[in-house]
Amino acid sequence: MVALDVAVVGELNLDMILYGLPQELEPEREHLADRLALTLGSSSAIFAHNLSVMGSRVGFITRIGDDSLGRIALERLAEGGVDVSRVREVAGPTKSGLTIILTRPTYRNILTYPGTMFDMCFEDLDLEYLASARHFHLSSFFLHRNLRLRIVELFKRMKDSGLTTSLDTNDDPEDLWGADCREVLRYVDIFLPNEREAKKVAGEADLDAAVAKLAQMVPVLVVKLGPEGAMVLHKGERIALPPRKVDAVDPVGAGDSFDAGFLHQFVRGADLSTCLYYGNLAGAFSTTRPGGTEAFRNRAYFSDFYRRHAPQQLA
Repeated sequence: MVALDVAVVGELNLDMILYGLPQELEPEREHLADRLALTLGSSSAIFAHNLSVMGSRVGFITRIGDDSLGRIALERLAEGGVDVSRVREVAGPTKSGLTIILTRPTYRNILTYPGTMFDMCFEDLDLEYLASARHFHLSSFFLHRNLRLRIVELFKRMKDSGLTTSLDTNDDPEDLWGADCREVLRYVDIFLPNEREAKKVAGEADLDAAVAKLAQMVPVLVVKLGPEGAMVLHKGERIALPPRKVDAVDPVGAGDSFDAGFLHQFVRGADLSTCLYYGNLAGAFSTTRPGGTEAFRNRAYFSDFYRRHAPQQLA
């Protein structure tokens, strides 16, 4: 019996976002921010939270430390309706992760203490629980240093159990983009990189060349293009849609929210144009509040936005 729509294995931490900092940070100076946001962070958790708010039944597995930061992040995730019953809290010197984001007018610095992200291992996973879902998703491939040794096996097991699968690698902090991230694509139904990640994984400097290569490796390739929107490729067909225009406040988590919007429709059997439309809609909506989940935490705001913007006639 299927208990979940989507099972997620990933990392869990809080994001501390500082706004209004000077463009250059001089050594030994005290630099003042004018605003602070402490929100649920990590690609996997943002994805799971927002997917659950949309109405999918979501289960989440990770490892956290026995510390207040991990518990706060877990509470935020559960408040979104995600089943966190299989999350492991482990005592020891390694604490739950934390990301500090320093925003600038044209870029941002992302500083992460990975903590228990690096420690989660295959033995932390309840495979029967994961296999009870219709779909399996993993984010932040390169941050799961311990689990990474068996991520290919994990995806193969999910496919053998009859699930569809998706992957968002996110960035590789070491910028190595190892061969295992291409090997796992053999068991991935939907690959969801942004433009830079697509080129890095494919080993191509040109986006068209990267897309052509990756489209031969996965059944459905979805490339997030930021201000250009997004495109999906399937069986030689390419569909592109422009982004949804909103008054953006913060781009943190927009890509993860896009994944949630796309996959929420996919697991319900929607066509890929509809999936792409709702991916763009969710990504845009997330930018209207600080952090990746704050817009979705306001259920009335979420309902009103979606009532006004969806459904609409698709191109």
